[in-house]
Amino acid sequence: MTDQSRTTRTSPVPVPAPRVLVVGAGPTGLLLAGDLALAGVPVTLVEKRPRRISNLSRAFVLHARTLEHFDARGIADDMEATGRQLADIGLFGRLSVRLDELPSRFNHLLVVPQYEVEKVLLRRAEEAGVAFRYDTEVTGLAQDGDGVTLTVRGPGGEDEGEPLRAEYAVGTDGMRSAVRQAVGLPFPGRSVIRSVVLADVRLGEEPENLLTVNANGDAFAFLAPFGDGYHRMIGWRRGRDVADTAPLGLDEVKEITRLALGHDYGMRDARWMSRFHSDERQVPDYRVGRVFLAGDAAHVHTPAGGQGMNTGLQDAANLGWKLAAVLHGHAGPGLLDTYQAERHPVGRAVLRSSGGIVRLAMAKRPWTRALRAGLTTFLDHCGPARRRLAGQVTGIDHAYAAPRGAHRLTGRRVPDVALEGGTRLYESLRGGRFVLVLPRGEETPGTAGREDRLAVRHWTSPRRTTLLVRPDGHTAWAANAPASAARLKDILATHVGP
Repeated sequence: MTDQSRTTRTSPVPVPAPRVLVVGAGPTGLLLAGDLALAGVPVTLVEKRPRRISNLSRAFVLHARTLEHFDARGIADDMEATGRQLADIGLFGRLSVRLDELPSRFNHLLVVPQYEVEKVLLRRAEEAGVAFRYDTEVTGLAQDGDGVTLTVRGPGGEDEGEPLRAEYAVGTDGMRSAVRQAVGLPFPGRSVIRSVVLADVRLGEEPENLLTVNANGDAFAFLAPFGDGYHRMIGWRRGRDVADTAPLGLDEVKEITRLALGHDYGMRDARWMSRFHSDERQVPDYRVGRVFLAGDAAHVHTPAGGQGMNTGLQDAANLGWKLAAVLHGHAGPGLLDTYQAERHPVGRAVLRSSGGIVRLAMAKRPWTRALRAGLTTFLDHCGPARRRLAGQVTGIDHAYAAPRGAHRLTGRRVPDVALEGGTRLYESLRGGRFVLVLPRGEETPGTAGREDRLAVRHWTSPRRTTLLVRPDGHTAWAANAPASAARLKDILATHVGP
């Protein structure tokens, strides 16, 4: 045998058996799978669709809290370069919610189509080593004390034969989630708006604002640019309650736009038009044994405020580091119970806020229109209330419940801050690490064996608070003064692991 033949005959690199199965390759599933793979957890992502990213997406905005999570993964700059920044959100034609007042490095809304978000997350997941199974439909699920087994169907409808097995499974497979149905969870709620129209169109006249939105009680419309010469229009007209399958023409799209926005901007060349109905639903449990739900599989809401995709991405940011910690033996299984405790209330809050916005936008009766006018005037003149609304919609103000007697910062989001050594907090979180922030001059505690999951930093200011920040940017533990070495040793063992 020649040297050349020996070098050209290679054995395939074995793919490790997955420890987590993620079902659904939308933004939530891609972020979660990428996080797990980068943490050294073998993960397989199962997707019913073929391998392609559609540009027919409904989501168009990334909010500040999501961009902070992206910053902690080193991909926020990629997203910022792809999208366009918006400094305020207009509501009801009279209220402007200022985002440049947000206590965040990302004090703006980023207008970027969902498919651009998926491109970045897909590339990250592939580079991290996620194993993809496209054209694969989940047909059944069983779980026991050791793991989860998925039965699947491959391309063309034929059975795949060998089921997929892992220690945990996460359903990120959308509103019609096969995983949710397989574990028997109800999806209570109702349709709020029927016969919402979507259309991708070219415009003869460019709108004055980057995002154009208005409602007048009889109709509402929303226009956002794709960046490729097309705009997405989302609209609704009172009294036009037809089935999602009813034909839709460009004339109807233009009429709705004129009713809501005053004119149709010379709409033409529609490349895609469709109808859908907008639901408000949430599962009672985000976890059933070894199976979790995230994103639209767990909650769906109206598009008002652009919170849907963002909430799902934030679900993934909460769950990923917890699964990795448990699978690596750094935390007990009880940590996984906190996913339900922390994220279910957030999903419920988003249902309330998005539902409230859309109901006010659809207000028709005199008393509801008067209520909207009064609320708009109040918010316009009350800075704290307006800032609280901005914090709710952007996710900045979401906090998790803390144990009784815990420090007031426990469970709260930590803003990005400059730290000694010329780094920032969210840079230090990269790699899925905890960050221990100490007062200046305090001795760094022993971190042997934790270097891969803990970074130790010092404040640049004279601040005396000692702070342990979780990988998702929320406070795990805090004290108003420097802590003893013995105390820090116990804290790190409890939260970061032995």
